[in-house]
Amino acid sequence: MKQYTYLLINFFSILIPFLFSFERRIFFFKKMRALLPALIITGAFFIIWDHLMTVWNVWGFNREYLIGYYLWDLPIEEWLFFFTIPYSCVFIYESLNFLIKKDRLLKYSKNISGTLSVILMIVVLFNTEKLYTAIKLTLTVFMLVYVLIENFDFMGKFYRAYFVSLIPFFIVNGILTALPVVTYNDSENLGIRIGTIPVEDTVYTLLLLLMNICLYEYFKNRLKKDVKPQSTY
Repeated sequence: MKQYTYLLINFFSILIPFLFSFERRIFFFKKMRALLPALIITGAFFIIWDHLMTVWNVWGFNREYLIGYYLWDLPIEEWLFFFTIPYSCVFIYESLNFLIKKDRLLKYSKNISGTLSVILMIVVLFNTEKLYTAIKLTLTVFMLVYVLIENFDFMGKFYRAYFVSLIPFFIVNGILTALPVVTYNDSENLGIRIGTIPVEDTVYTLLLLLMNICLYEYFKNRLKKDVKPQSTY
């Protein structure tokens, strides 16, 4: 049973969001045409990143908690992770948008993005030799600068969803790093842990969710434009 641990973590991570995707008021499942390409594009990016980090011995996976099937040096459970976790986080995003109409963080979103960019870049400058820290934080800075330039009107909603998503993140990642299912080479990160979780993982989650939300909103808007108004006679 132990070998099914990571698989079960994936299953239970998506179970409730998936079941509630058919809830009539939110009906998240109707948004699949926008969500799936966002998941696929972001997932492809992170799979490449994950493969490189595994090959470069930045992190690894404990075979005791895996079913044993690998694809491109990554356990199949890790591939599923990039579907189950973003799916659940985007569900949280849409649910919060439905439940809380007013975007109270919108006016602060630029300041949050700008401040985070500066802090992360300073950390990178002092830790260029640490692969996980340097690469992940730099990629996140680029993404934050991009959203600042584009001035997206959903960034307040994004940060709201991100802060709420940190709750299940600490639960899921806490299990993955406590057992551990995922092991880290601390010479390639800051060595600072929140419990058993490397602090960089909070930035990892931010980038994962931000890329998915940006693409999800892009495809949603594109689909709206493609819908032609019906003629009435």
